[in-house]
Amino acid sequence: MKKFSKLVLSFLLVGTVGLVGCSNNNGGTSTATPEATQEAAAPAATQEAAPAATQAASTGLSKATVLSADQLPITGIGTTVATDIKAKGSYKIGYIAKNTTNPYMVAQSAGVAKAGEDMGFEAITQAPSTADSVEEQVKLMENMIQQGANAIIVHCADSNGIMPGVRAAQEAGVIVLTIGTPAAEDTFLRTGVDYYETGYTIAKDMAEELGGKGNIIILEGPAGAANAIERLNGIKDAFKDYPGIEIVASQTANFKRTEGMSVTENLLQKYTDVQGIIGANDESALGAVQALKAAGVEGVLVSGFDGSVDAANAVLNGDMFESYNTDPYGSGYIAAAYAVRYLDDGVEPEAKFIPFPTSNNDPLINSSTVQSYIDEYAWFNAVQ
Repeated sequence: MKKFSKLVLSFLLVGTVGLVGCSNNNGGTSTATPEATQEAAAPAATQEAAPAATQAASTGLSKATVLSADQLPITGIGTTVATDIKAKGSYKIGYIAKNTTNPYMVAQSAGVAKAGEDMGFEAITQAPSTADSVEEQVKLMENMIQQGANAIIVHCADSNGIMPGVRAAQEAGVIVLTIGTPAAEDTFLRTGVDYYETGYTIAKDMAEELGGKGNIIILEGPAGAANAIERLNGIKDAFKDYPGIEIVASQTANFKRTEGMSVTENLLQKYTDVQGIIGANDESALGAVQALKAAGVEGVLVSGFDGSVDAANAVLNGDMFESYNTDPYGSGYIAAAYAVRYLDDGVEPEAKFIPFPTSNNDPLINSSTVQSYIDEYAWFNAVQ
């Protein structure tokens, strides 16, 4: 597996250029791609219709359909992910990240590249040269269409802004798969985690750990972002079941560590009796940890989402209570598997939104699970 620094360099080189690649061992080609803050996942099993089935319809997005492990086109999680699917043709599958600075995006692009090696297709991974530019993402989609891509996987920077690229692909007969943030309208498939379910699961576990009582601060994701809204709805819905839990403040930290720290510092001056903080991703949660240390405040549970290397280490040393493994590596891999299966035999996905990973995959990274996560399947091991 390529080292993180090599992936970053490759990703930067392909930014907005055409479809270029480096040879792989299976005759396909691939180019690497990184990104800026983070999101993660864990091992596999089965699940009933979980809280995702009650997801607030206010987002207007497809509800998730959770499949058991034996229904998925892959096995494993994180660095253990694998498949028996093989490309029956000379397919070209593109992946477009949101930026070139986020280790989460680095891992996701690496998952698509590994899928190309394992399944025998040409994997092209790119990202906009300007971080999170949906306009550049659309241009990259148009370039991929012109150069014969059979499928395009995109981690959308904006649900509405990506639609010109989605429509152009659909008109050209190119299937579009989204990971994480969805397009405003249904595409061939959306995968990646169910943000609502992740929020619900983390909040419920924190409430249980606190004995159903406590004052909570939420560090939200970017205002208006579909994935941030879904996760926030899940958090709030979980806490509704605990009358003794009060959300004393809920404010955006934009998925950033620096903002997580500054927002928490300000809120701690106003709210001096706080038992828990949930950051909408690991970066904002780690910022909260820094703020708590600077203020000399101890005993506050801090949770995040992604299972990043820094968050895993923070859980390991007791600075964080918990994180949720969102496995970007595996989500890139599974998206490619669905695309190849369709290109091979015309097999449609079971639903428009099939989340991966889910609560079936034992996604909670806490003091009991963190060591096995790091040692056995952590997604960040794929890019280190």
